[in-house]
Amino acid sequence: MTSPFWVYILGFIGMTLYGVRLIVQWYKSEKAGKVVSPGIYWVMSSIGAVVLYLYGWLRKDFSIIFGESVGYYIYMWNIAIMGMYKKVPRVVIILQALFPVAIIALMMSDLPQFTQVFLRNPDVPPGLLAFGMLGQFIFEIRSLYQLVISYRQKKSVLPLGHWILAVVGGLMIIIYGLIRHDWVLVIGQSSIVLSFRNIMIHFASQRRERKNLGKPVQVPQGQIPDGKENPI
Repeated sequence: MTSPFWVYILGFIGMTLYGVRLIVQWYKSEKAGKVVSPGIYWVMSSIGAVVLYLYGWLRKDFSIIFGESVGYYIYMWNIAIMGMYKKVPRVVIILQALFPVAIIALMMSDLPQFTQVFLRNPDVPPGLLAFGMLGQFIFEIRSLYQLVISYRQKKSVLPLGHWILAVVGGLMIIIYGLIRHDWVLVIGQSSIVLSFRNIMIHFASQRRERKNLGKPVQVPQGQIPDGKENPI
């Protein structure tokens, strides 16, 4: 399906937000020498998801809407656990929470039309749609994995599994985008390079930690390991 030019511009804006969030996260991780989870990453994720919801709706591509639905509220959870909603008006938070519900309700207000336009789109055969949805699911399930690990640690983190799922799902989305001639999806997933880099940073930080653990503790002369002076 050919869409108006402005629809593709909207899609590129959403993907740009996703790409910039990764650049910021990568830069901060490089400075810290380990994978970090900055607040701006989640804010830009949330805004990008809103834009891509609209893009998927306008493109009549259910795989995009399905994918964004998996991670949307997890972005909000990370923003909340980092205390970033404290200065945001409550009405903004409510509108943000209701946005996906409104889009899905609008899509399904006419169920026969929804089935015909989104699930039986002649430009997206059932097999291709299933492949696209699987790619989106693998890509976005990383958010659920990140949520579980973060919840256990009581803070927002970006674990190794998050990036591995991003790479696998991202490659599938690129293939789906190439088949559909959707260059928004293809170019948008070029940030997969930064996912690879985060995997490298993770392993490098793990090696440093193991190396530091293997170093003997230096005890100043005249002191015992607990920090007290040696009485002898």
